[in-house]
Amino acid sequence: MTKPKNKEKQMSFLDHLEELRWLLIRSAIAILVGGSIAFFFTDFIFDTIIFGPKRGDFITYQFFCDIAQRFDLDKSFCNQELPFEIQNRTMEGQFSVMIWTSITAGFIIAFPFLLWELWKFISPALYNKERKNARVFIFVSSLLFFIGVVFGYYVITPLSINFLANLEVSNIVKNQIDLNSYIGLVKTTSLACGLVFELPIIIYFLSVLDLVTPQFLREYRKYAIVLILIIAAVITPPDIISQIIVSIPLLILYEISIFISKFVQRKPKPSKDLTPS
Repeated sequence: MTKPKNKEKQMSFLDHLEELRWLLIRSAIAILVGGSIAFFFTDFIFDTIIFGPKRGDFITYQFFCDIAQRFDLDKSFCNQELPFEIQNRTMEGQFSVMIWTSITAGFIIAFPFLLWELWKFISPALYNKERKNARVFIFVSSLLFFIGVVFGYYVITPLSINFLANLEVSNIVKNQIDLNSYIGLVKTTSLACGLVFELPIIIYFLSVLDLVTPQFLREYRKYAIVLILIIAAVITPPDIISQIIVSIPLLILYEISIFISKFVQRKPKPSKDLTPS
């Protein structure tokens, strides 16, 4: 019986570049569509979301204030107003911030679609059985990303803002924060945490390609723990509870990554099925 032709196998390097070009075009369109939707909700995005951690009654500050009062810890989270003002110093500053914040929101909204496009691009390099896991890949990756964004926004961002707002080299210096600086911290921290939470997915693919092993991850676990604790110590007040709250999810992600790598390495690798899925 004649073996069916494999479309992916016959694709040349230029064909792959063409596929990549269209992937980027479709992804850009999806981000712009998401950004256009977000643009109509800029009042809510800025007043409620972006500037939420600026207010002393933000839910995270209230949570840590309750903990501090209960265990007699650092009470810097109990301040009703953070000691800084946000200023716009350029004529087009607010308009520029509005556009780029909408695009960032569009990226978050379109993230599952971006994953679908990425999956279609890399799936020819996977085994036939692995190609059938598209829905699982997109669901788990999207879920981890959104959890990471929420964790970054509700935990890392307010801790960072509270720490930096109360840090002073002298009481002569007044904090008048530039609009771009403040929003950049909120966006960067939230997105960075979303991408960091993709660590188990990244480890899965690196393990499939034999670029990472569970032995390697175990060997460098102590360095990873030290790095995570240093990051937690820098962005939190000087009390152990806040540091633990930040550290635990990152340590859990690292341990999950070791388990995933071990699972992948144990699975017998089938021969490549060249028939189209």
